[in-house]
Amino acid sequence: MTSYKYILLATDFSKPAKATANRAVEIATCFNARLCVLHIVEHFPEDAPNDWIAPEDHDPASYLTERSKKALEQLGSQLKYDNIETHVILSEHSAAHEITQYAKQNKVDLIVTGYHGHHGIAKVLGSTASAVMHRAECDTLTVRPD
Repeated sequence: MTSYKYILLATDFSKPAKATANRAVEIATCFNARLCVLHIVEHFPEDAPNDWIAPEDHDPASYLTERSKKALEQLGSQLKYDNIETHVILSEHSAAHEITQYAKQNKVDLIVTGYHGHHGIAKVLGSTASAVMHRAECDTLTVRPD
């Protein structure tokens, strides 16, 4: 069995993301690995919740980046794992592209993502988890919601 030294948890802060984060911590604990929690802010997120839309007097990119950093800090403190780092990437590319590029550039051993079980057109177009699995040069784990 491979010994994972650096695990990347890609999160979108959705409801299933907490279970995915807990699974990543379980694996990191087993291998005493570093854990990076990463969130990608897509330049024009199409499915952003209303409370993540920037007020008129704020730069949308800065607003989303700051909200993401706060959410990552909160998630990191809830996970109760000592060897966590957090990163937010503002991107004009897809989340899948950024996740796999980060993993490659930082020699990640395992990428952990959640799966939303999309239906309809989202299923036809494919999910971020599926795209990561096909593009990654390391092991991937897709965690299904409970």
